[in-house]
Amino acid sequence: MIRAAWLGRRRYDDVHALQSALVEARGAGRVGDTLLLLEHTPVVTLGRAAKAVHVRWSDDELRRRGVDRVETARGGDVTYHGPGQLVAYPIFDLSGRADVRRYVRDLAEVMIRLARDFGVSAGTIPERIGVWIDADAPDAWPGEGAVARPEKLGAIGVKLSRWISMHGFAFNGDVDLSEFSSAIVPCGIGDAGVTSLAKLVGSSPAVASLAERSRAHFAEVFDARVSELEDLSASRELDAALGVAVTTREA
Repeated sequence: MIRAAWLGRRRYDDVHALQSALVEARGAGRVGDTLLLLEHTPVVTLGRAAKAVHVRWSDDELRRRGVDRVETARGGDVTYHGPGQLVAYPIFDLSGRADVRRYVRDLAEVMIRLARDFGVSAGTIPERIGVWIDADAPDAWPGEGAVARPEKLGAIGVKLSRWISMHGFAFNGDVDLSEFSSAIVPCGIGDAGVTSLAKLVGSSPAVASLAERSRAHFAEVFDARVSELEDLSASRELDAALGVAVTTREA
């Protein structure tokens, strides 16, 4: 059984520390597989492959605008998280499948199915991690080799420690797309845009509703039982609520 929890809107550093504690506890068998679903306050994160030049705003400008800047150990380049974006952090024991590529494909499939719920046809593109749509045909994915105008709908960045996963994906519901275009070069890709569900279909449900829908898709894609979504959005002690103790806040 995967325990699914809705955390509401949280700062990146706080949730990263929670992830780290859960990874340690999962590896030791003190907790089971856990799925954290949430949205972040504005933050720019840099993965292991990130280039500093892909952050367009200076540290002073980021602070002035209330945007955090965090270097992380996840894969990938630079991305942005903010209100209106569904973030999923699966803390799963993947030792039974031991296949990183399959795991990344499964995360993409969850987002593809989530987009399909709203009439958006998305897919993946070789050498470009994440989930994409064709801006010329957002309701009919033409196939990875025939995309005329690719735009990214969801980003993926993961880290595995002894086959325990952390980090995950970010799906753009009704996030401020101007932050992507002005603050960063999203995922280091300068020749393709970023889009959102709201831009594609005119509106997006609240992130909590997207989280509930994604919970069902996680169950389907990972062929696992997933608990009802536990609402921890008002909790001030998430670590205690999830049965772990946070001891570090390193990124």
